[in-house]
Amino acid sequence: MHPRPRHRQRLRARIIFSFLLLGFGLTTLFAVSTLGLRERIENQLVVDWLQAEANTYLTFKRAHPEPDAAYGLQEQQIEMFAYRPESPQIPLAWRNLPPGVHDWRDPDIRGRDADFKLAVARAPDIVTFIKYGYGRQALGAQQLMVVLGASVVAFTLLAWVVGVWSSRRVMRPVADLAARVEAFRGESALQPLAPHFAKDEVGQLAEALDDYAGQLTERVARDREFNADVSHELRTPLAVISGATELLLSSPDLPEKTRNRLLRISRATQQCTDLTTALLMLSRNERGNGRTDVRKLVEAQTEANRVHLATKPVTIRVDGQHDVFVEAPEAVLSVALNNLIGNACKYTAEGEVVVTVLADRVEVADTGPGIDAGDAERLFERGYRGTSSQGSKGAGIGLAIVRRLCDLYGWRVGLRPRADMRGSIAMLEFEP
Repeated sequence: MHPRPRHRQRLRARIIFSFLLLGFGLTTLFAVSTLGLRERIENQLVVDWLQAEANTYLTFKRAHPEPDAAYGLQEQQIEMFAYRPESPQIPLAWRNLPPGVHDWRDPDIRGRDADFKLAVARAPDIVTFIKYGYGRQALGAQQLMVVLGASVVAFTLLAWVVGVWSSRRVMRPVADLAARVEAFRGESALQPLAPHFAKDEVGQLAEALDDYAGQLTERVARDREFNADVSHELRTPLAVISGATELLLSSPDLPEKTRNRLLRISRATQQCTDLTTALLMLSRNERGNGRTDVRKLVEAQTEANRVHLATKPVTIRVDGQHDVFVEAPEAVLSVALNNLIGNACKYTAEGEVVVTVLADRVEVADTGPGIDAGDAERLFERGYRGTSSQGSKGAGIGLAIVRRLCDLYGWRVGLRPRADMRGSIAMLEFEP
């Protein structure tokens, strides 16, 4: 099961977002904490003060019951009342309130609901009320909220500015490293990265890349040398086999059975030579020169793969156009076609194999067991064998080589099930 692709997000954007989130989160937490602490402390102070004033006022009115006795507390937001417990002047909603400070809401002179605190003090002979409207307190809280909100916005913007500045400083060496690595593409001689960076994390990454690039370059060079040496060494025995086979075939009195066997040896030798040439080109990642007659090569590969049919009730034929040419060495095209035609012949138990040459492609249709739609693309992976190939021999690398050759030359190769009958169609489409 393939992992789901992750949404691409630049590292610089992550840094800026982190600073932005940090600034917003800290200032918001500070603002909320300040408002909560202010409300709690202020409310407690107001409650304690009102309760004390209510008790003091009660004591004062007991000592000075006359209505014009002046009490020392003068505040615009405070109204004080003193009554005997049984007085009908006490508002009905206040009569049974216990001593203490109560949050209350009554209509004001404009008919709108007004919030205030009501402090109650009771004695057997007198009860006092202090009504404290905290409109100014609410206004102060509202102003504080505005100030704190502006602070949150200001500090968030400051965090964004700091994040942008910091991300530039942090990402500058990383971007420089990426640019230097990108500049290496296509260069044969790699220049060390580490001397261009400080001894920090980016410098350590540059040293690791230098070490990895050195190991990789050494391995690639060693593999190329090995492939070149093997290809060169294989050419000699293959040339000897080919020469000996041609010499034997030139004899006029060879039995037909022996001649057929020698022809099979000659075709196999040529296939090995072509495969050696193709693998050498892949190892060097370079195209060879040449111009190949596609129809002629298809007919030769079709004839060479008749051996896979043996005694099976299968017919094989070539259809399509003549005079179709491809700018590629014959060895490369031979390896690709041999794999596609050979697989069709091996896996077809009865019916037919039809190879069609068109102006821009070659199609190989068979009446074999067919392929699953899910296997169509994976069959070109190295070592993968489809469900229809169970019990057959092979390492599953032939189609992988074909895919690599197509990538080298800009061709396209594919497999698909036949829509009209059992079987599959292999297609090799050339570069337009």
